[in-house]
Amino acid sequence: MNYLKLSLRLLLGFCFQMSLWAQDLKQSPWHIVADDIDPNNYYGVTVANGMVGMVSSPQPLQVDEVILNGVYDYYQRGRVSNILKTFSHMNMHLEVDNRRIGPKDVQGYEQILNMEEAALVTRYTIPKKAKVKQQLLALRNLPYSSMAIVEITALEDIHIRPINFIQAPDHLADVRNYYAEIDRPHVLIPLMTSVAKSPGQKTVAASTSFIFPEKHGDEPKIIHEDWDYNMHLMKFNKSLKKGETYRFALVGSTMASVHNNDPQNEVERLTLFAKLEGIQRLYGAHQKAWSKLWEHDIVIEGDLRSQKAVRSALYHLYSFAREGTAYSLSPMGLSGLGYNGHVFWDTELWMYPPLLVLQPGIAKSLLEYRYQRLEAAKANAFAHGYAGAMFPWESAEDGSEDTPIWALTGPFQQHISATVGWAFWQYYWVTQDHDWLATRGYPVLEAVAEFWSSRVERNGPQQYDIKNVIGANEWEENIDNNAFTNGMVKTVLEYASLAAEALGKTPNPDWRQVAENIPILQFPDGTTRENATYDGVTIKQADANLLSYPLKVVQGEEAIRRDLEYYEPRFSPDGPAMGQAILSVLHSRLGNIKKAYSVFEKSYQPNELPPFRVLAETAGGTNPYFATGAGGMLQAVLFGFGGLDIGADGVQQQPTQLPKAWKSLTLKGIGKDQKTFTIRP
Repeated sequence: MNYLKLSLRLLLGFCFQMSLWAQDLKQSPWHIVADDIDPNNYYGVTVANGMVGMVSSPQPLQVDEVILNGVYDYYQRGRVSNILKTFSHMNMHLEVDNRRIGPKDVQGYEQILNMEEAALVTRYTIPKKAKVKQQLLALRNLPYSSMAIVEITALEDIHIRPINFIQAPDHLADVRNYYAEIDRPHVLIPLMTSVAKSPGQKTVAASTSFIFPEKHGDEPKIIHEDWDYNMHLMKFNKSLKKGETYRFALVGSTMASVHNNDPQNEVERLTLFAKLEGIQRLYGAHQKAWSKLWEHDIVIEGDLRSQKAVRSALYHLYSFAREGTAYSLSPMGLSGLGYNGHVFWDTELWMYPPLLVLQPGIAKSLLEYRYQRLEAAKANAFAHGYAGAMFPWESAEDGSEDTPIWALTGPFQQHISATVGWAFWQYYWVTQDHDWLATRGYPVLEAVAEFWSSRVERNGPQQYDIKNVIGANEWEENIDNNAFTNGMVKTVLEYASLAAEALGKTPNPDWRQVAENIPILQFPDGTTRENATYDGVTIKQADANLLSYPLKVVQGEEAIRRDLEYYEPRFSPDGPAMGQAILSVLHSRLGNIKKAYSVFEKSYQPNELPPFRVLAETAGGTNPYFATGAGGMLQAVLFGFGGLDIGADGVQQQPTQLPKAWKSLTLKGIGKDQKTFTIRP
């Protein structure tokens, strides 16, 4: 009886400690606490490093799925390519005293996202047996590698059996499973590997190994088992005394033949490397890499709710992309298969501007993705009877059009070709990188300008029409002279001319002539008309308002206010989040701070899903993580409340005001000079 009372006291004490720990972290601006987890209403948070994305699970020690960046194939999802869901290689089971532990066997299950260190911490109690803590990392220092650190503390004498398994998703074929032990004088290296073919015959590989605390010769013996053609596992046994804590790690690497010609050998090399680096060196390098990223931050004093939301948005954008690559961002980042992982205008207009001012190196990688697919865009223009480059509405691996055939956006949402060019000039304005402009920026801007010179219909002065398009408001199809399309084309034709002049070239005089003659339609009272036939119906998202921000086609307080008052009531409550963010920027710039803050909150709060408040595309939606919405919300902070503006002199700050709840707003590491801007009431 005394023994039972003592065990119960220990258990209750541990649960109480966890509760206090979680409560403390709820007040931290760096942590998102999920302590009321309902497996039936659970939307995972993504742990990613720009190359590998792992979506969390309510199942102890498991991840829901693993997404591999840059790899597309055709499988189970229609006639267009999809980003590849790869081997689930970082999953584990835990058996305690020969009983496999599942959700019903644990108490006090909590998960905490530590955004500062990009670590997902999971803690729980196995009643009367053990307490468990896991830290899951997509290693920022090793783009194809991940690590899970596990600590098990015995509440009584117990026998544990951790099990790592690699499982292939159904779309992978010809799965080959391998296991080896490499013996060296000071270490035994267990190595479990799986290799398979994607439907398009790409090779995909994953490899894992354990890191043990014991000296060589004392490590637990590894047992390898083949369970099925698509799954195998390795496990070890360990006995723990009451009060003893055992700490070990699982490291794993995954890649495909688009990353390396020999992915099987390379993932094994990378896993061996990680194994021999050890837990502390891996974690230290990972922390250092994230610390460098967080030198570029947004700090809000006085409003913890807003601070956490903004940090979460930054965390996700930083997690989904990385400097030094040629990969872009899909609307859902590396959080799953949403929108097939394709690249839309969501990158350049919504996610790119915050990254451009905070992380120009990452922004450069997003542009490199487009540059390397310039020839495909030229081929697309040729196929449609135009000159220059026509970038696809949905882009994947090779840069050809990858929009599902049922969606008319593929051939008609051509404003993306202007938006890509716009983003290239914005990068030059921020960085003043003349060499980049010559080798990357101008070739794209020139090709985009040539496309639009060939695309317009020349029907007389001030009537160079752009007909039969879909604008930013996708609910209006096959319309003429769309406000956003025309405004962006006028803008990018001028940018192409400026780029030529910056390089000492003579711009094609037709570019400016075309720009001067493209109309921006208006209603009789001067309100911008969204398109030639627009009659006031509900709209999906911002279109005409984009001409005031981020474009500068419609300027002046009266004109901006007139467009706001007309279109804001026409926004659909079922539209995507980022449109509200544009309204927030405009209200902020007009000095309507109370309204700007209200719309800012509306741009993300109705879209949050439990338990991590990850963002869905729409209010009440269930498709997180919507990185496009995160980009829009961040623009409301940076270019609205923060007063930032991008122009010929780089990133400048305009006079601005803060919401009443904010005591201060600090923008750190801005632009090429990494300036700090602090705004106070």
